[in-house]
Amino acid sequence: MAHPTNETGMAAVAPAVSVGHAQAREAIDDGVVTAKVRARLMADVVTKAYVIQVETFHGTVVLSGYVELATVRIRALALARELAGANEVKDALETRE
Repeated sequence: MAHPTNETGMAAVAPAVSVGHAQAREAIDDGVVTAKVRARLMADVVTKAYVIQVETFHGTVVLSGYVELATVRIRALALARELAGANEVKDALETRE
């Protein structure tokens, strides 16, 4: 089976490979951001007592879970927003006051 070629006669498969590499790189970057946010939350005196889930997709960090006070929620969001690599932070935390 022949591969499609471009004007130069070269096989036109490079864009698909580049897209795959870009997606893999983005997934790795998202994983690094998630790990860094989790580490910050666990090291912080205010947020370490809570189980806060962290997910990152295309640079957007989503925090979810339950916290007891609005101040904890605000602190968790601030820690995530301060991190380079977090393009946006979405708040899915629930407060049980």
